[in-house]
This record gives sequence, C-alpha cells and structure tokens, in this order.
Amino acid sequence: MLNWITPRLWHLFAFLCCATLIGFAMYNQYMVYLSPCPLCVLQRVAFIWMGAFALLAFVHNPGRAGQLVYAWLCTLGAVFGALIAGRHVWLQNLPPELVPECSPGLNYMLENWPVAEVVKTVLYGSGDCAEVLWTFLGLSMPAWTFIWYVGLALATLWVVYSRTAKKRVAN
Repeated sequence: MLNWITPRLWHLFAFLCCATLIGFAMYNQYMVYLSPCPLCVLQRVAFIWMGAFALLAFVHNPGRAGQLVYAWLCTLGAVFGALIAGRHVWLQNLPPELVPECSPGLNYMLENWPVAEVVKTVLYGSGDCAEVLWTFLGLSMPAWTFIWYVGLALATLWVVYSRTAKKRVAN
C-alpha cells in the first residue's frame, strides 16, 4: 500500500518534521514571547538529535544495517524526549500545592552550579515547568511533543523494519 515510502524518503520527512517543530518553538519563544523552561529546552535537544540523525540517514542513504542504526538513533532521541515530555506533562497536572518551587534560569544554573546539580534540578522540574502557557485542542505543548516523539519513533521503526523485512523475503 505505502510501498513508495522508502527509509530514505521517510528520514527526509522526519527531519522536516523535527525542523518544523524546532521552528515552531523558536517562533513561540521570539515572536509570542513564551520563554522555555528547562524541560522545554531538553525537549528541543531531543528534536534536534532526532532531526540530525534523520538528516544524516537521508544524506548517507545506507544499506539495511545502516538504516537500522539510524532508525534506532532517532528512536533513542525520541525515547529521551518522550520521557522528558512525560515528566513535563505530569508536572503540569500536579495539584498546585504539590508543584515544586521555581528554580533559577538554565543559563544561570549552567554558569554557577556543578553539572550534576543542574541535571538533577532540571529533571526534577520546577514551578515554571508546571505552568501551562499554550494549548491546542486541549493539550499543552509538552503533551503535543510527547505525541510527536512517539509517532515519529514508531513510524521510523515501522518504515525501516517493514522495508528491510520485504527485502529479506524477496531475497
């Protein structure tokens, strides 16, 4: 049915999705003035990771083994992003009395704190991460990013494994 979707074409599509999502985040930051919290920044890193490996897969156009490696590298970024987004959504749905206190900005923490303390603080989340400043169809931005991570990861694995399975059966 979808035989025209090759892993190479899919990786180009995945890269374009990630680039568009990062562009949307930048638009919201610099045009709508929604400052990203530390968890939002980590979610951007995950999309950049996924997009970079998807672009590499498109440009490199490897054989079967390489396609699987690139697919799993993209999926690794998606799993990291989904975990961060899941934590973010969880923080946003906490009762107000359980929301952690706000932390200093990420730049301040990186300049003044040991890296281990920054990672712990960022992953723990803070009050500014619990704020819902944007919604679409009733879902916050972290909920949408979670959906994108899961969707892109599953589709990437499906495209790569279904194509490699077809090649094995044909041989």
